[in-house]
Amino acid sequence: MKPRIAIPVPNSKRPAYVSTSLPEYAEAVRNAGGEPVVIDVNATPAEIAQAVKACDGVLLPGSPADVDPEKYGAERHPDTAPADAFRDSTDELLLQDAYNMRKPVFGICYGLQSLNVWRTGTLDQAVPNGVNHEAGRNVTQAHRVQIDPQSKLAAILRDAGALPDNNLMIPVNSSHHQAADVVGDGLRLVAWSPEDGVKEAVEGTSPDQFVLGVQWHPERTCDGEPASRAMFRAFVKAAADWHRQLADKQQDFESVVRKS
Repeated sequence: MKPRIAIPVPNSKRPAYVSTSLPEYAEAVRNAGGEPVVIDVNATPAEIAQAVKACDGVLLPGSPADVDPEKYGAERHPDTAPADAFRDSTDELLLQDAYNMRKPVFGICYGLQSLNVWRTGTLDQAVPNGVNHEAGRNVTQAHRVQIDPQSKLAAILRDAGALPDNNLMIPVNSSHHQAADVVGDGLRLVAWSPEDGVKEAVEGTSPDQFVLGVQWHPERTCDGEPASRAMFRAFVKAAADWHRQLADKQQDFESVVRKS
């Protein structure tokens, strides 16, 4: 059985954006061996909770919205886009389930920002202008990121042969104007832009849960980039491992019940 990956609809107000972006996330999950489960952000909380209950991992995609600055105690910057309350609420429900059950989490672009704020972190609402962070959808290599050599992300990329000669600098695409500022509880910074210090990736500090967030868009480059494929494969593998461990625990419980 393929691991089931919950993916919230990226935005509740922009169907054209959703029609372009959502299939890329779903295809990246399929190619990594998972089964995408699209979560309707306009569904009731009970319906969302029931849907994610049957999933083995949570993928938080990008969005043209911005996280409401009130959520992290900041005043709104003039360039901050309107929030998407339905997407925000859905992310919170999915993250609550994932953290309660120790399910794998993979946040991409807005998904990283949503994860970071949910973990009580803050956002930089206006990243510096010197590096091309807002390169857009059609630029596959906008700038470089430096990766922490001791991180799980570095290990994932090394194992996939995506860091030749142990080079810890990789090119990434980029399509964002905000980024993590104060990193949230239980997260740590593992990649950054060497030119301006913008935070580009975080990962969970708990050894019993896969949590990764990247500011770029690996779902757009899975076909041609080993690093992008490696991240999705590691995430889906973590979801498969979680499902297997849950099944083992259920079997052990049933065995104890039968013997009692």
